[in-house]
Amino acid sequence: MHVPNALRERRAVKQYDPAHVMPEEDIRRLLELTLEAPSAFNIQNARFVVVRDPELRIKLRAAAWDQAQVTDASIIVILCADLKSWAKSPERYWRNAPEAVQKQLLPMIQKYYEGHEQVQRDEAMRSCGLAGMALMLAAQDLGYQSCPMDGFDFAAFAKLIDLPHDHVISFIVAVGKGTKPAWPHPGQLPYEEVVKQDRFPA
Repeated sequence: MHVPNALRERRAVKQYDPAHVMPEEDIRRLLELTLEAPSAFNIQNARFVVVRDPELRIKLRAAAWDQAQVTDASIIVILCADLKSWAKSPERYWRNAPEAVQKQLLPMIQKYYEGHEQVQRDEAMRSCGLAGMALMLAAQDLGYQSCPMDGFDFAAFAKLIDLPHDHVISFIVAVGKGTKPAWPHPGQLPYEEVVKQDRFPA
């Protein structure tokens, strides 16, 4: 992958070939690359629900303002996060690290997250955001198009996918073979407006 090209060429594509079936090896490769995305304390709290079942996708589309990419893309990936992953055998996340590192980090994980529900949720959204971008760049590298989506009924989606009570949904990424190019860039803000040096001007 040539990263600058992938970043510039990746666009939110809305129209997909509904007849395209993504090979199982491509799905596996796509998600394996996505799993390389970073997470705080390496807690790997992002979870990925890959939806291909046609009947389920019809129901999900109804809960997503009837957006066609929910049913027409080769797959949709619902990016979720386990809010309590920090407390679920956290020694797993550092099992290959030196013992001294484990002794230092494991208590830090508990101190950072325990009793701090907003921090847990913020971490979930950060992790899913990082993973989502990795997913879209991986799709681009494999010759697919993608579209990040948050226009849907989160509660309805949670019910339809049997979301565990200690998980949250962040957003969706549709992946498939686009049939139409993305809309032209609607207008990027000037570099100077969004990039500040050291601090915001007074």
